[in-house]
Amino acid sequence: MKRVLAALLLFAGPVNAQVSSTAAPVANSSGSVTNQAVMVTPSSNFSSVINGVSCQGATLTINPFLSSTTGWSDPYERYYNEPVYDTLDLVGATDPEGNPVPDGRPDNPGNILFHKPVRTGQKTNFSINGGITAQISIPLDRSHIRTCRRAQIKQVELMEASLADKRLNYEIARLRNCADLMKEGVMFHPKSPYSKICADVVLVNPPGVLPPHTHLIPTSSKTAGNADAAKQTPQQPSSPASP
Repeated sequence: MKRVLAALLLFAGPVNAQVSSTAAPVANSSGSVTNQAVMVTPSSNFSSVINGVSCQGATLTINPFLSSTTGWSDPYERYYNEPVYDTLDLVGATDPEGNPVPDGRPDNPGNILFHKPVRTGQKTNFSINGGITAQISIPLDRSHIRTCRRAQIKQVELMEASLADKRLNYEIARLRNCADLMKEGVMFHPKSPYSKICADVVLVNPPGVLPPHTHLIPTSSKTAGNADAAKQTPQQPSSPASP
């Protein structure tokens, strides 16, 4: 019985508790995400055209790129003033003896003691990004490419033959004109810049044609002596006729 009474008195007695709790959580979160994409557009294959014959080949495309990003906040504020409130709690309740004690609430709610500057963290972000993109294109029909290349080789041979024919016609015409001028006694001055046009042309006699020449006719010694005596003997004057 005594234990029961003691338990009742323990739970029935007044209890005074002083609780003071001040919570001022501050959470700041900031972030930025920048997504950059580089688009690679397909390019046309490399094509070589020779005299109307067009052939495609493998193509390797390399594209360097350079990009920049700038970010800023507007309006820009380096600091902001955060109010500091009066959280003093001294009175509001009384103890069993009648003395004032804190009641868990500020005595001057809403009273601002001062303002403290808080850095905002705002800043201008600038970044430069660079890279290289590569793309390779290969034709799948290799037999067509080989046939096209053989056709181009034939076209090149035909053009070289045509060029050689035109070169031969030019050289023959130059040779003929220079020879005709030499026969007429006309030629460029040696110091003329055009003298080299006919510098390698040589004029010779055609086959069966003798050039102008002279011959010495040999004579015997007797005939030569009589001829010399005739030259040295003076002729006698003829006597007058007798009457």
